[in-house]
Amino acid sequence: MRVVIQENYQKMCLWAAKYIAGRINAHKGSKPFVLGLPTGSSPLGVYAELIKMNKAGEVTFKNVVTFNMDEYLGLPREHEQSYWHFMWSNFFDHIDIPRENVNILNGMTDDPEAECAAYEDKIASLGGIDLFLGGIGVDGHLAFNEPFTSLTSRTGVRALTTDTIIVNSRFFDYDVSKVPTKALSVGVATVTSAKEVLILINGHNKARALAASVEGGVSQKWTCSALQMHPAAIIACDEPACGELTVDTYKYFLDVEKAERI
Repeated sequence: MRVVIQENYQKMCLWAAKYIAGRINAHKGSKPFVLGLPTGSSPLGVYAELIKMNKAGEVTFKNVVTFNMDEYLGLPREHEQSYWHFMWSNFFDHIDIPRENVNILNGMTDDPEAECAAYEDKIASLGGIDLFLGGIGVDGHLAFNEPFTSLTSRTGVRALTTDTIIVNSRFFDYDVSKVPTKALSVGVATVTSAKEVLILINGHNKARALAASVEGGVSQKWTCSALQMHPAAIIACDEPACGELTVDTYKYFLDVEKAERI
């Protein structure tokens, strides 16, 4: 696992955006670059930087196919809190990606299980995901894979915990009764099957989750800990998120990145 520590959120986002753009630009051949994407507050800065790079001609998304991590079950795409709406408002409407290259789970499906199976099949048909960008919750969950979700899970229906519903209520007028209780989500193994995984962890409120991801054992309690088993996992974090790391761990990763630049 590689841990890239940046001074603040803005620098973390810029580093991550440059890394993603570099991977897209290095991709050769007719096969599209397959990119997994998250919603939430963490990736907003990354999306803003990628939009600027796209408009400046530094990266194009014309040969990129995307798969989003999750979507609320029972929320129409027109709803301002749907993840379909989030992605188009904050990213896709501002870059040159072909509309048909965007894949987002359908929260209004009549057959959630079939929808999830088809999603996995489409990912497989493209040869898998080249790079999966993600964030984690304060309890370390990846996508909507709450604590104790199987680390071998694939895309499926997820029941949301009370903690997640309360946290997400800030997007629903702080009314927990308005927050959907279920979602469609890629599985932990869907993420870790990607050739590369880049996880954003920012803010002091996620310091315990970062420590569990890096220093703790692999456990279903912290689904983010599955990253330890991935051969090409990167965590990009800011200084506030490092508050629970031991001093030696913190120094180790700073030294490794310093050596990479020499």
